[in-house]
Amino acid sequence: MAAIVVRNLDDDVQRRLKERAAQNHRSMEAEARAILTSAVSGSGFVRAWLELGAAQPGDDLELPPRSAPRAIDLS
Repeated sequence: MAAIVVRNLDDDVQRRLKERAAQNHRSMEAEARAILTSAVSGSGFVRAWLELGAAQPGDDLELPPRSAPRAIDLS
């Protein structure tokens, strides 16, 4: 297994990583590993959502004809 060192990490980023790790019952190192793995694995939620959207084009849908709005009596 390889090891990396992240230098000059912003204090706020470190704090949020620590909070996220605690919420997921992991160490900061395990949380960073999970984030990196998800980011490069191609199985992340956002990537899957974008691929699904690309597979479902909607620009070519024909809209049904619309009638004029009805008058509303507010008296």
